[in-house]
Amino acid sequence: MKTGIPTPLQLEYQDLEFGIFVHFGIRTFYEGHRDWDGKAMDPSQFLPSQLNCDQWASVASAAGAKYMVMTAKHHDGFANWPSKMTDFSVAGSSWKGGRGDVVAEYVEACRRHGLKVGLYYSPMDASGKRYDDPKAYDDYFIGQISELLVPYGKIDILWFDGCGSGDHRYDWPRICSEIRRMQPEILIFSMGDPNFRWVGNELGLAPQPIWNTVVDAEGRPKWLPAECDCRMRLQNWFYSDHDADTVKGVTELMGLYYLSVGRGCNLLLNIGPDRRGLFPDPDVLSLLEFGREVKRRFGKPIATLSDFGRDGLTYQKSFGAPTLADHVVLMEDLVAGEHVFGYRIEANPNHLGDWIELSRGTSLGHKAICRFPQLAVRQLRVVLESESSEASLRGLDVFCCED
Repeated sequence: MKTGIPTPLQLEYQDLEFGIFVHFGIRTFYEGHRDWDGKAMDPSQFLPSQLNCDQWASVASAAGAKYMVMTAKHHDGFANWPSKMTDFSVAGSSWKGGRGDVVAEYVEACRRHGLKVGLYYSPMDASGKRYDDPKAYDDYFIGQISELLVPYGKIDILWFDGCGSGDHRYDWPRICSEIRRMQPEILIFSMGDPNFRWVGNELGLAPQPIWNTVVDAEGRPKWLPAECDCRMRLQNWFYSDHDADTVKGVTELMGLYYLSVGRGCNLLLNIGPDRRGLFPDPDVLSLLEFGREVKRRFGKPIATLSDFGRDGLTYQKSFGAPTLADHVVLMEDLVAGEHVFGYRIEANPNHLGDWIELSRGTSLGHKAICRFPQLAVRQLRVVLESESSEASLRGLDVFCCED
């Protein structure tokens, strides 16, 4: 298996693991509107009564998120900052006397709470009169992106949504060259010259196996880790008055965590702030409970990598007495790419020395959370499968998560 080689920024992104997606804009104030429905929306109706991006960021941080991604501009074209490229923006509202800037407040809040800053920008613009002229639209595109990437300081992630672009041709080499000139350390999602990719669904689920290496248009291996985005509520990305009963509970959120982060991908969980400009109470309660449960399960390992001896591709530990365990969390050392194409976890639960298999998998990558029925083990071993001498683990943690 030929492997791509990650950049330090890509590895840093994968270490973030969990982020909060924020859909907020003019659609928040138009109950029932949908993408591409053609219904008019007046920027004067953008009137958040209590906008508090610190609430967003403090809740996200308390829940264990390491980054946020907010819709600076969705497909409808409404700009959450006073864009000089369009009249369809926060400047068209009486909010804060027409001088409001959601992007500025959001970026500052993220920094105050130690979160990496991500901005979502839909290349498609349903309000754009220039969209039929590719060159003119590219100029508009770059002009708006410049308004986001120059005035607000360092932006860590630029999240491009491909929805709606169809057969439209963007000058991606020109666009991405300008982006990287303005923000050399930015990570781009999905389109143009991306640094990470969409997992392929909006359900928060990663398939198995899932590899970090893909093949580019020239047939070369390229490092392109996947992110799993999903909604806190069943159907809506933006806030609705009518779906609070669909907020995911902690059990379902933990399931998504195992099926995204636990399969080596990042999890990006969406919350739509309400018309006050706050995360809604039901979403906050569920998110915080989820954060507590992740910490409860995985905050205190009973053994770590340093406790294991290594013999080639086998890592083994003997416990002083039978010890209850039900999870093993593995992390591959990815600095030189991915070299593990299979692994198994085995335990010796008795004095006879019989080994039984607890779990096995193929792709390991950034992280594999391996869950098995709780049992008392005397010895535990992890056996990697690889054709490379570079295959090794960066992390190996054992847990007993169930009370």
